Amino acid sequence: MTTTPAGSVHHAETFREDWLEGLADAYARTVRRVPGAFGVVGRHMPRPGKVAVVIGGGSGHYPAFAGLVGPGLADAAAIGDVFASPSAEQVYRTARAADGGAGVLMTYGNYAGDVMHFGLAARRLAAEGTDVRTVLVTDDVASGPPPVDGQEIDPSRDRRGVAGDFFVFKIAGASADRGDDLGTVARLAAHANAMTRTFGAAFAGCTLPGAAAPLFTVEPGTTELGMGIHGEPGLRTTHGLTAAGLADALVDNLLAELPRPATVTGRVAVLLNGLGRTKYEEMFVVYRQVNRRLRAAGLQPYRPEVGEFVTSFDMAGVSLSLMVLDDELTALYDAPCDTPAFRSLPGGHTPAADDRTEDGDATDTAQVPAARTAPGAADLPATAALQAALDAVAAHEDELGRLDAVAGDGDHGIGIVRGLRAAVAAARATETGPAGPRSAGAALLGAGLALADASGGASGALYGALLAETGAVLAKAPDDACTTALLADAADAAHRAVAELGGARVGEKTLLDALEPFRHALRARTADGPATAWRAAAGAATRAAAATADLVPARGRAARMGDLGLGHPDAGATSLALLLTAVGETLHD
Repeated sequence: MTTTPAGSVHHAETFREDWLEGLADAYARTVRRVPGAFGVVGRHMPRPGKVAVVIGGGSGHYPAFAGLVGPGLADAAAIGDVFASPSAEQVYRTARAADGGAGVLMTYGNYAGDVMHFGLAARRLAAEGTDVRTVLVTDDVASGPPPVDGQEIDPSRDRRGVAGDFFVFKIAGASADRGDDLGTVARLAAHANAMTRTFGAAFAGCTLPGAAAPLFTVEPGTTELGMGIHGEPGLRTTHGLTAAGLADALVDNLLAELPRPATVTGRVAVLLNGLGRTKYEEMFVVYRQVNRRLRAAGLQPYRPEVGEFVTSFDMAGVSLSLMVLDDELTALYDAPCDTPAFRSLPGGHTPAADDRTEDGDATDTAQVPAARTAPGAADLPATAALQAALDAVAAHEDELGRLDAVAGDGDHGIGIVRGLRAAVAAARATETGPAGPRSAGAALLGAGLALADASGGASGALYGALLAETGAVLAKAPDDACTTALLADAADAAHRAVAELGGARVGEKTLLDALEPFRHALRARTADGPATAWRAAAGAATRAAAATADLVPARGRAARMGDLGLGHPDAGATSLALLLTAVGETLHD
């Protein structure tokens, strides 16, 4: 037994048996083990008179293949060892367990081992009198040349089957479930394959059960475009792709490949597939741009699915599959199914375009905070101060994240930067809006609300309160007259608000440990000009923030981590000191 870098502990020799048994235990209501075989068969099978749809492939790709067995989808799945085809004997036994007397459709990815072993099993079944048809899935555009003259793909061209096999399995399963004969089921499965294209990208390799190192690697900071699900080489390596750039690469490699027969309705089934390590939120960011690009190309995404369908253990990456729909395929894609990994309820599809504007954005969404902008030449004092704070904190975003991660969740840097961006936009809109210039106090009030909304979390609420309370005090000044005494009053009000809202006290390793000495130093220098006093007070805050390294956290989740934070300054106190120092540079006596 060994522990993989992904954190899983496996007996590599018994991995296939162990996970299949666990799947059958967990989803006994839907599937059962095939006696004497590494396979599962649906509880609904065999059903007399129904074509049996048998799929399969190697372990390591769940939900493919065993997770897609159930009414309305596949009827059985034969499972091989990790990244290896099931043997002909395993395929034969699995198919026998599902056969209801109306014939067997075998459909699987176009890999040499699968072709040979499924082929041997099909020959044996045929010799015994069972009618068997085969449809290979060949959707991966990166693995071979395109079809000639718009014809269906010839499997001999070596195109692999990847995530698009879900579409083929779904169409075949729905056809068989409604009672179609074997010839019809095979024809429709082949048609689905001909209408399906997939392109994928990987950011990191995968680690096999029991292995101490990844099976293959991808250079940090790069993306392999077109890489296969077993680490097959991609078409090219690229650097620094954003989520939108990745989406563009996926779509660009599919649009030119899409078949466009006369029956095309403009609808495309869409599957954005995670390869094992990519988080759902990240995939949704990618899908946002995929959706925009498809609509811009005149296509209508139909029943889009974002999730994991064909994985590769802990590989980081995604693939995009498109199936061009005609009315026949649409009806089958809409049909219900119920499997351990995928469930589709009966009912029509409501196109996403029904409640979206022409450019693909929702018509009823909250305003997105503006991206960071450079200081404007006409910025008034509040906006200039917040812009300077944003610049300073953004320059230390990674450092703040690392400090927060010592005993927290590591999101402080990115959260405060996001909040300050929104604060700058709100202040600029208030100070230079159509109603004419407004007071610095009003600008800070709006900025505090915007920061809290955009940043979220405890830090967002505290910083939002700090800005809003400061604004409330400054708004009382006649003609925006800013004196050191007024700034001290504002600092006192901000301190009270933060202390009351967070419930913290000085010495508990929070931003109060920097705010407290700041306000006292500011109050002690009311005889000085605002800039001189503020800069001196900011220096006190900076020293106090550094001294929090000697404190043990006593608030929030960090408090439960004991001495873990000892020796590291508090992220909140550090960011506040950066902010205060930057603001001081914008003031004048």
